[in-house]
Amino acid sequence: MNDARSTNPRRMALALSLLATLAACATRPTADPAALVLYDGRPLASWHVAVADFEAQAPLTGTRTTVPKPPEPKVPESQVEVHVSDKSGHGDALTLHFTNAWYASLRLEGGTPVDLRPYVADGTLEFDLDVVDMAQGGLTFKMACGAGCERKVPWLRAARALQGKGWQHLSFAMGCFAREGDSFGAVTQPFALDASGTGEVAVANVRVVRNGKPTASCPDYRTESVTPTTLDQSWSVGWWLPRHQEKLDQIRTLVAAGQHSDLVFIGDSITEGWEKSGQPVWNRHYAKYRALNLGFGGDHTENVLWRLQHGELDGLSPKVAVLMIGTNNTGDRQEDPRTTAAGVRRVLDEVRMRLPETRILLLAVFPRDESPTGPLRQINNRVNAIISGFADGRKVFFLDINQYLTNSDGTLSRDVMPDLLHPNEKGYEIWAARMEPSLLKLLAQP
Repeated sequence: MNDARSTNPRRMALALSLLATLAACATRPTADPAALVLYDGRPLASWHVAVADFEAQAPLTGTRTTVPKPPEPKVPESQVEVHVSDKSGHGDALTLHFTNAWYASLRLEGGTPVDLRPYVADGTLEFDLDVVDMAQGGLTFKMACGAGCERKVPWLRAARALQGKGWQHLSFAMGCFAREGDSFGAVTQPFALDASGTGEVAVANVRVVRNGKPTASCPDYRTESVTPTTLDQSWSVGWWLPRHQEKLDQIRTLVAAGQHSDLVFIGDSITEGWEKSGQPVWNRHYAKYRALNLGFGGDHTENVLWRLQHGELDGLSPKVAVLMIGTNNTGDRQEDPRTTAAGVRRVLDEVRMRLPETRILLLAVFPRDESPTGPLRQINNRVNAIISGFADGRKVFFLDINQYLTNSDGTLSRDVMPDLLHPNEKGYEIWAARMEPSLLKLLAQP
């Protein structure tokens, strides 16, 4: 009989094998039956904390990291940094500080993709948040499951309401970050806190819970594009409603003076640009019609819808309304083209209801992305394919001038759109010239 204290090679091999398996399971980023901890003073195994701004990013090393500046920064006055801070214990939280930032981000990245499929149906993304300063800033929470698969939850007004109230526990339904058809089997960014403007916020205890109870709400991605709302971004809240009021005052002045505006433009920053880069072109082509510019930078379809429902067409009876909207639904949310098209349809219906005698020239959403195969360009192309069918040849007319804004190979020219999105004066001149035959024909109709 063997002595129980003696070494059994077979038993020893089995024990070592078991220990190795347990060690592997302890570091493998797979779904825990109850919860998957993403950050609790340290990130999930193989992942790291990173901080980024509009132009660069850097991993968190030590207790503090500041995003480095390129040799010629586009936003020299901005500063973004993250440092290790305390909530319940020493170094168990992260604090993001950002100043004059177009974009700031604190996120988990670089690790082995995690399988979150067991959490999508009834799970929650939960974390503790301390909003230290958000008077001039805005927050967005994000999760990405791969290329072209991400969901943002805007949190500006709610974050400002929490300023100075200390640590709060937030719980979002996983449905806030999942769209129909998404696969969460290999998530490449399980958590990101994006910000803009100036502010300071701390986060701790980030985890995904299998059967959690949501305590925070989020927009429904299926109806977001058709649900009227104001544009709530840190860079817009200071001017968006005042601009809306200015347009209402401008309309009232026209009506009170008995003047008639024959032409109205409705849209986002590309339309608003007629007041900037396109102003000389506007003066030559449209001032004689006492044209009204209802373009607001950053607007999605739902923001235009809100403006129209709050008086921006009241008292008007133009001959023609030029409508182009949708590229921010694409760029901001990478929205399903059908969802964006539904938003365009809803705006179109609102214009028709409020201006029943006005003819509407619906423009194809302008191209974006330098390459014709770029993902955002492709989304816009699919939106245009749908909304072209909204024309009825009586009150609604569709016009696509996109081929004149690109090179012969389909690439977008920086000579026309320097930032690959907004036209310069040359771009507005092309727009006016290519739209003129259709516009003059509609204006001439009784």
